[in-house]
Amino acid sequence: MKKTKSIILSILFLIIYIFALIQPNELEWIGPVIAGIFTLIFIILIIIPWEGNVVTIYKRIKENHIISKLRDEKNFMPTTDNKIAVLLSGGVDSAVVSKNLLDEGYKIEAFFMRNWDSTTNSELNNILTEDEICQQEKDYNDAKSVAKHLGIKLHRVDFVKEYWDDVFSVFLKEIELGLTPNPDILCNRHIKFDRMINYIEEKFPEFKYIATGHYAKIIEREGEKLLAQAKDIFKDQTYFLSEINKERLNKILFPLADLDKTEVRKIAIESKIPVANKKDSTGICFIGKRNFPEFISNYLKEKEGKIIDEETGEVIGKHKGVLFYTIGQRKGLNLGGYSKPYFVSRKDIKKNIIFASSGIDNINLLTKVIKAKKFNFLVDESLLSEGMKIKFKVRHSEFAFEGKLTLTSEDEIKIDAVKEVKSVTPGQELVVYYKGVCIGGGQIK
Repeated sequence: MKKTKSIILSILFLIIYIFALIQPNELEWIGPVIAGIFTLIFIILIIIPWEGNVVTIYKRIKENHIISKLRDEKNFMPTTDNKIAVLLSGGVDSAVVSKNLLDEGYKIEAFFMRNWDSTTNSELNNILTEDEICQQEKDYNDAKSVAKHLGIKLHRVDFVKEYWDDVFSVFLKEIELGLTPNPDILCNRHIKFDRMINYIEEKFPEFKYIATGHYAKIIEREGEKLLAQAKDIFKDQTYFLSEINKERLNKILFPLADLDKTEVRKIAIESKIPVANKKDSTGICFIGKRNFPEFISNYLKEKEGKIIDEETGEVIGKHKGVLFYTIGQRKGLNLGGYSKPYFVSRKDIKKNIIFASSGIDNINLLTKVIKAKKFNFLVDESLLSEGMKIKFKVRHSEFAFEGKLTLTSEDEIKIDAVKEVKSVTPGQELVVYYKGVCIGGGQIK
């Protein structure tokens, strides 16, 4: 149909073009003008596929102009006369950020955030050894060692209460609703890139920018800051940054954007930074690695229930509480002796029942339509066209999938995936990308 329209219009314009060329002599100036106009229109029709109206064509031109291949653009860094506050975590990444900024001539000071206290937050089941209790203190001591090694001032800021109110209590409430929230995303949105920035702006206004050790990139186009993926695509952390306030992109810096992890380690070792060989942090943001069911049982009660085969309806096992499991989970079901492994495919919160399906590619674990609510746009929505081809993630630790984007309401989106996606989990984050630029993220419905 579209090709037919293009052919018909092209023929029409050619007829008018020929007619313009054979005008009477007294109107000879009209011919070249009309011919020129219709030649231009004809060229546009050849270059840009006709889609029914000029508005759609305009949107496509605008979209491609603004965010085409932006991931390859230069990472934004200010001039060296700007003072920078570095969020020093006690790990190797933020330590190398501090070292590199100093080498480049920036004046910096470091800030360490303390967001969790096992005793204050009643974490009783997991207090096993002195080593586990004091993980944040160990990180703080590492941050002090790095600051001393680099000769920079270190500030310690306490956000234990704010972390509980804005992150962990929300995390628990959503688990009680049967969702699987991502506390790292909540932490970045509410603590690290909100309360911490507010604190520095209020107490230390001389710092114009705040730098972190995240693997991500800030690029600038036509006065707008955009969040893009880092060079090290395997370490890229834009998934966890998808919910931050768009305006914060004007304040933050990601100096590791163009380095991969091996390069960062090499710099740390060659510079004899105290944490050069420290392992990367894992587990819940600012809480650390935990046995998740044991940890959550500090705050939510266990309630035994049935595990039912999704296809046969047969009871095949028991669980400790539907809230302690997530879609796609295999470990912890204790369903041995079957020819194929079982995975959680559905949860009934009211009846406290887990439905499980056998086989890694079981149809009950797959979906092609994914919806998200409370979507946080990191680009101007006018740049997004209906049905545009994008890439997306439903988990951090995987490659991006391909799909088409639809804006279903002001803050809700739908993606039609090209291929079926396994274990799409309500509560987790759906993060959308276009040519390496993070469009934003929202909670999977």
